[in-house]
Amino acid sequence: MKLRQALTFLTVAELGTISKAALRLRVAQPSLSRQIIGLEQELGLRLFDRVGRRLLLTGQGEQLIAGCRLLLNSASSLKEQAQLLRQGNTGVLRVAGSPQHIESVLSQFLRRYAERYPKVEVKIREGTGSEILTMLERGEIHLGQNLLHAVKLNEQHFGSLPLGSVELLAVCHPSMPLGPNRTIEVADLAAFPLLLLDSGFGFRRAFDAASRMAGLKPTITFESRNPHTLLALAEAGHGVAIVPSQLQCRRYELRIVGLTHRRRVLQEPLTISWDKRRPLPRFAADYCVMLAAHMRETFPITRPTEPPLASTKRSSRFRANSTTRQTKSVGS
Repeated sequence: MKLRQALTFLTVAELGTISKAALRLRVAQPSLSRQIIGLEQELGLRLFDRVGRRLLLTGQGEQLIAGCRLLLNSASSLKEQAQLLRQGNTGVLRVAGSPQHIESVLSQFLRRYAERYPKVEVKIREGTGSEILTMLERGEIHLGQNLLHAVKLNEQHFGSLPLGSVELLAVCHPSMPLGPNRTIEVADLAAFPLLLLDSGFGFRRAFDAASRMAGLKPTITFESRNPHTLLALAEAGHGVAIVPSQLQCRRYELRIVGLTHRRRVLQEPLTISWDKRRPLPRFAADYCVMLAAHMRETFPITRPTEPPLASTKRSSRFRANSTTRQTKSVGS
């Protein structure tokens, strides 16, 4: 049954005559009659009885009325949905990101996005670098957040928008002697047990690359897929955790320093990517632009803490004592 046949059937059933139905539908009477006859032949049922000039529904025709109305209502609803999708203001947006991105960025950003697109349902999936790329390739998500160098994007197939940079941080219990400064050279981590994200994370691969550059052979005490497990272990004094600056650390009592190599701050660019072979709805493109603006306002989530006051005082006393000893030595 075609939609035109269903509409003809319902109109004739409502008005009772071919002539009235033809006027409403703006169709010639012979054409309308042929549609009714063709529908009866297709279904193998007699839908109307002729009583004078009127057409009255048969018992079988009565039972088809509800189904025809449902069919036309569904078609109408589908057209309305397509119109809304063309406007780009409604739909489902599937996004994937790392656990720390979801916790620190999306937890706040989604409220702002919902104010702009209240009719868009955002569905979030958690994943690591390679997992997110696989989701994009399979068409399971529209957008994927990642470190730029964590995965190799085929530029012919994938587009991306920069979201700023994430810095590499070393965090530990305040009593651990990481030195008096707000930064530490990667090579100087050789003396410490390290708590790392597992190798599935793009951030871990970025740290491994920095270690190779610095000639560091890290002593790995523990690896985890949960960044907060690393923070809890670091707070308890079990080692130095290497985490990204977009991870929220304020709930923990920690010393936080930035990682450097040859005095250059180590950081990795963040991007949000999509498959160019699948056109993005407008609300997805706007999501990228709005997210980039939000991250420019809020990054970095976590910054290096000030050096411990006690360490600073000890260093000052040490320098003072050294000066005194040197003075006495000269005087003698």
